[in-house]
Amino acid sequence: MGGTMLAGRLDVATKDFEIVEVPIPAPGPGEVLVKVAAAGVCLSDVHLIEGMLRPLYLKGEAVTLGHEVAGAVHALGPGVTAASPGDRVLLQAGERTPDGVVLTRGVDYDGGWAEYALAKVETLVPIPDSLPFEQACFIPDAVSTPWAAITRTGLTRPGEAAGVWGVGGLGAHAVQLLRMMGAHPIVAADPLPAARERAIEFGADLALDPADWKFSAKVREATGGRGLDVGFDFAGVAPVREQAAKVLAEEGRLVLVGLTDQPLTLTDGTRFSYLRQQVRGHYGSEADDVTKLVALVEGGRLDFARSVSGAYPLRDAAQAVRALEHKEGDPIRLVLLP
Repeated sequence: MGGTMLAGRLDVATKDFEIVEVPIPAPGPGEVLVKVAAAGVCLSDVHLIEGMLRPLYLKGEAVTLGHEVAGAVHALGPGVTAASPGDRVLLQAGERTPDGVVLTRGVDYDGGWAEYALAKVETLVPIPDSLPFEQACFIPDAVSTPWAAITRTGLTRPGEAAGVWGVGGLGAHAVQLLRMMGAHPIVAADPLPAARERAIEFGADLALDPADWKFSAKVREATGGRGLDVGFDFAGVAPVREQAAKVLAEEGRLVLVGLTDQPLTLTDGTRFSYLRQQVRGHYGSEADDVTKLVALVEGGRLDFARSVSGAYPLRDAAQAVRALEHKEGDPIRLVLLP
């Protein structure tokens, strides 16, 4: 194909991130080239730039960031028949190798903070014309990760009491999904007043400041005294996990979604064991989680119009990263528009 394109590249050794011109890649067998229309900015991208997260399988020292990507098929690699130029698609955030290794787009191989992105044809998910690219792009991760945490890891059932700590990019969607699935009551916790207001707008029955000295009593009151059947930590903060454990019901599950390098501690281990409670780690989602969510959007069960908090040109990706890192405007999802 030839020519060059802009791409947001991170040197994982030096932690230098910049927008540079690179050659437009050519799709090989089983691959397509996608013209990127929108790409999400995730807290994981911030963690990568900071160095808290490091790629496990990256070949070399530099990678184009961006694991939340949507656009139109631009060119097909040799032998590809399962896609056509012009197809509107989002890209799965990763892929599983034949030996079971999970590779993440924009982490272990080049992602979508670019004008064009390579994708294996099996990672394409068709999207309807009614779903804008800027809303489709973040379904993988920002929506599919809480969906998988709720359905696969948390095994949440209708009528169960659920708690969400951290009502940011993932937590806000968790509230929305829990509401759709019939969880009750839904208790949200966030130190930011705007985030608590958003939690109520997205379907929470109660939104609390975690610093509220009556926090536990209010959760017990909201749940008829029994506590939460399932709690989700989207903040990745050690004190959150201690607080969540204290308000779990008998046989309650605590699902750890937010990433942190800090130790996990449970002050009252005897109580935790006596009540047969559980702590479950969670990471990412599976391919069919994304396809189900697209179907739910197409079927009118979900709407992500209010999730787009701001859009930036690709050239201003560093500014978008800073805005997310410092929670400027308390964003749900910021998107890049190449």
